[in-house]
Amino acid sequence: MNRRDFLKAMGVSALAISQGSYASASARTASRKTQKPNLLIVFPDQMRGQAMGFLNEEPVITPNLDRFAAESLVLPQTISNYPVCSPFRAMLMSGKYPIANRVTSNCNSKSAPYNCQLQETDRCWSDVLKAQGYDLGYIGKWHLDSPHKPYVDTSNNKGAVAWNEWCPPNRRHGFDYWYAYGTYDKHTRPLYWDTESGRDDFQYVDQWGPEHEADKAIQYISNKGGRFRNPDKPFAMVVSMNPPHQPYKLVPQKYVDQYESKSSAELFGRPNIPPADTKMGKLYRDNIRYYYGMITGVDEQFGRILQALKQHRLEDNTIVVFTSDHGNCLGIHHEVSKNNHYEESMRVPFIIRWPGKIKARRDDLLFSSLDIYPTLLELTGNKKHIPQDIDGASHAKRFMTGTGQTPGWQWYMWCPYGNPELGRRGIRNKQYTFVITKAKEKPDVYHLYDNVNDPYQLKNIAEAQPELVQQLTGRLKAVFKKYRDPWLNS
Repeated sequence: MNRRDFLKAMGVSALAISQGSYASASARTASRKTQKPNLLIVFPDQMRGQAMGFLNEEPVITPNLDRFAAESLVLPQTISNYPVCSPFRAMLMSGKYPIANRVTSNCNSKSAPYNCQLQETDRCWSDVLKAQGYDLGYIGKWHLDSPHKPYVDTSNNKGAVAWNEWCPPNRRHGFDYWYAYGTYDKHTRPLYWDTESGRDDFQYVDQWGPEHEADKAIQYISNKGGRFRNPDKPFAMVVSMNPPHQPYKLVPQKYVDQYESKSSAELFGRPNIPPADTKMGKLYRDNIRYYYGMITGVDEQFGRILQALKQHRLEDNTIVVFTSDHGNCLGIHHEVSKNNHYEESMRVPFIIRWPGKIKARRDDLLFSSLDIYPTLLELTGNKKHIPQDIDGASHAKRFMTGTGQTPGWQWYMWCPYGNPELGRRGIRNKQYTFVITKAKEKPDVYHLYDNVNDPYQLKNIAEAQPELVQQLTGRLKAVFKKYRDPWLNS
């Protein structure tokens, strides 16, 4: 072959390679446009629904959430029906009522004898997506496994109650990429098990937890060299950040400094904050700047994750959800944190964005924890794969069109360890919160609040409204009959 023929042949080969590469890239782009949407769920722990700047309810600084909300569907009446960590997480994953999924309190050594943990046999939404061809990643706090002896050698397993536990691969419900822990509250030196780690192979990280988890989420999104997932498959990723959960002062000072100019009137203006000379009033005043600082830090890390989606041209085909497992009284109503029926404990953020598919707006839909599972499966095109035995209801139509099912009430519950027939049951809507408490050998206690005329729930009007109490008791029993709750028979 002479020089001219050689160069001609090389030119044809180069053109063929170029055209082949272009065709491959075009096919991949077309595939991404037609595939099912990606799903990203980001939920910090213990972030109350009032604490977002755009709502103008509290003086918290959340510029990224403010921008995100302007592009999203915002549901300000969303509640955590059982506002404590493990029960919410089990409802989120299983779509089942706590009595049905067995997680009727936090997963720790006190509840372990009752098999209080996410059941391996439950078909979680992640199992469904895995079966439909998704790659899945979980980053951060899990808190759905019962600790067992010998306890993992971490500081929060050395007291009277053990909390932290490794999640073995057979209990991860389809998550291929795993960078998580049970529960551990050292926010500035968190620990993690990665996908291949054994029970004793956790690692500590000298970095603020939300920042480190955002770094990991960005790596998963960028997916250099296909290291974390198959780029031709849709993905679902959960980023479960621990802050603003206590201890509140384990937060970078740069976030707290942003609240130095806030006045006492701004910070302590809610009329349901106890007086400064009370224990809970002092708790609030000592920690609110740090609590808000944590939220501002979470907001910054959430913004970084959103930017990564945009940078890698994934935002248009990714459903993004921002929510929380429960709120935080932080001393309000003399309650130390969560696990009660007050608005600051029950109301949580719920913001969802899907560009071009879900119209940006606010909707006062009474959205509940159990409804997240079926709603997200229907939105991702998996309605026919929703298990028949779940207890939640899909509101995908309402999300997409603004019309559809409108629940009249949300339910609330709390159970003492091992006694689901006792404790509190309640119902809530925009107008009222009504709760009945049952305890052994004690008369029932009633709480009724008018959330419209008394938005800070300062006055229990149950005694003054016996006819309304009777009416609401009937509604409450009808709600919990649906879930076959043993509390009704006690």
